[in-house]
Amino acid sequence: MPIILNRCYFRVIATAITYFRRVYTRKSMSEYDPRLVAPACLYLASKVEESTVQARLLVFYIKKMCGSDDKYRFEIKDILEMEMKLLEALDYYLVVYHPYRPLLHLLQDAGVTDLTQFAWGLVNDTYKMDLILVQPPYMIALACIYIASVLKDKDTTSWFEELHVDMNIVKNISMEILDFYETYKVDPQRGLSDEKISPIMNKLPAKA
Repeated sequence: MPIILNRCYFRVIATAITYFRRVYTRKSMSEYDPRLVAPACLYLASKVEESTVQARLLVFYIKKMCGSDDKYRFEIKDILEMEMKLLEALDYYLVVYHPYRPLLHLLQDAGVTDLTQFAWGLVNDTYKMDLILVQPPYMIALACIYIASVLKDKDTTSWFEELHVDMNIVKNISMEILDFYETYKVDPQRGLSDEKISPIMNKLPAKA
């Protein structure tokens, strides 16, 4: 499955996004230009995840994508200098735990590995929110499995009950994900309507 074969690239992007979000919990966008912070986060994440992308390539593609726009006219030294600022802003704490690994283990444990691609896509979309900063990765994975199982008509109720996790947290995370899709009209199934969202929330088990 291509989405799994390329999971190392997803980790680089996910780590970069996490760094980006962490930085702006401490710094303002007026202080750190997000147009430079973004590629610098990607550069730093690629090294941390041992899939290094050369700074010169980032500069090349930025110029290729943005053309003559002066706001994106960065050089290699700009990315390297911002990398050092990011390290300081992050207090040199670069460890990031993602939902991807627990997602694969949990899907296998639940016997619903056929939901892998769909649930993986849901996890990807959670990086458009602040969930990774405030929720444990395995709880995010559980919420994505729950949403995927309901949308794909997979009965995982008994499996969730056996986990003995706080279903209130799973419910809150699921609601936040579904609210995101509804608010920004982003649809994991290209047609997730209010009629589908309500049944999902109603099926959520009570607190275990």
